[in-house]
Amino acid sequence: MKNITRRDFGKSVAAAAAAAALPKFAIGQSMAAPRQFPQGFLWGCATAAYQIEGAAAEDGRGPSVWDIFSHTPGKTYNGDTGDVADDSYHLYKRDVQLLHDLGVQTYRMSISWSRVFPEGKGMPNPKGIDYYDRVVDELLANHITPYITLFHWDLPAALPGGWQSRDTSKAFADYAAYMTRHLGDRVRHFMTTNEFTCFTDLGYREGRFAPGLKLADGPANQVRHNGILAHGLAVQAIRANTPAGTQVGLAENATVFVPVIETPENIEAARRATRLGNAPFLTAVLEGKYMDAYLRHEGANAPQVEPGDFKAIGSPLDFVGLNIYTPTYVRASRSAWGFEVEQPPASYPHMASPWLTIGPECIYWGVRNVCDVWKVPAVYITENGCSSDDVLTPEGRVEDTDRVMYLRNHLANLHRAAAEGYPVKGYFLWSLLDNFEWADGYSKRFGIHYVDFPTERRYPKLSAEWYRDVIAQNMVE
Repeated sequence: MKNITRRDFGKSVAAAAAAAALPKFAIGQSMAAPRQFPQGFLWGCATAAYQIEGAAAEDGRGPSVWDIFSHTPGKTYNGDTGDVADDSYHLYKRDVQLLHDLGVQTYRMSISWSRVFPEGKGMPNPKGIDYYDRVVDELLANHITPYITLFHWDLPAALPGGWQSRDTSKAFADYAAYMTRHLGDRVRHFMTTNEFTCFTDLGYREGRFAPGLKLADGPANQVRHNGILAHGLAVQAIRANTPAGTQVGLAENATVFVPVIETPENIEAARRATRLGNAPFLTAVLEGKYMDAYLRHEGANAPQVEPGDFKAIGSPLDFVGLNIYTPTYVRASRSAWGFEVEQPPASYPHMASPWLTIGPECIYWGVRNVCDVWKVPAVYITENGCSSDDVLTPEGRVEDTDRVMYLRNHLANLHRAAAEGYPVKGYFLWSLLDNFEWADGYSKRFGIHYVDFPTERRYPKLSAEWYRDVIAQNMVE
């Protein structure tokens, strides 16, 4: 057989294509149809206040539980804190310019409750309010629509009992009323809370997040209830204090159940698992009650519910935000639940964070299951992204091809949901910047802009270049 060099092989392929009158595609170019998203689909990025702002003790901001937790030895990687983070408190105009350069239409940001109310309630802090006025106005001047999350885990440390107290739920509603009334002339999209399980279970049951407690099941379940009650009371407060047409939702990291094989039986198993696996949080919010199966399972440890609680908790929402990163595979079974979870083997691929297993179909099933089970009017992907072992080259580049792979495959699956008619309205990539990654400190990078923390200089990664093109074309190839 003739020894064909790589160059000869390329010539042979080109010649064969020409002879067969094939379309003129460059070698390696996909012949698949591009995945065009619906007209008006919104592209954005997401961040959280404690992860990027810094200025932890400036201009009257009070401490949050994360300030105390991160300053407690052994609680975060390397003792890292959010004291400075990305210094976005001072560099917000630079960050808005990064958003502008990407071409996004939207930006999901959170407000530090203790920057507005240093004691969690009482007198507001004018300098804290002024800061958020400046950020919102800068976004609008750059034609970027703010989507604001009112609580992204940084609970004011001054509130007695934290989420163990019903009074905290009421204080949150008062804060939500004040802040949305103040911003409601310019902001029309609000999310109450971010990821119930992270600020309840991880903070009060497992102790891995602030405030670092390990409560028994009964008190921990009451914390869960106080969390969803806070959401419901805040929805009512926002409705009462903003103009008609204001959109209200939440951002939830619902467990995403994916049929291990797409058979009718496994698809039904994933649907059943979606209700039961999210029973304490999203199911309770969207159904306005606890599932009987959940209450039976918890028994004497079930949360105490007071009259009127579920009238608030079940308040209708304009949209559901889903934070989606990784799948939980299920198959149909003869168990009482009708499904069983498939445990991934040790060889299962993951990103830099060990928990972040790769399964891009989860974004499709997350949307599909939530829409099929609860018939929600609209869905946003309020977070999706990944950690990577990013390296800044001497030329100032970060070639994060693994992140591009992760994002491309997730967006291809999100397009599947949109093409099938599910009401997906927008996508917020996590995250605009490398930032303080909670208990992982600065050891994990999720941003599409590399941050050199000693200098606070931002560098766009390959993923930022790729995402800019996706936005410009409103499609993923």
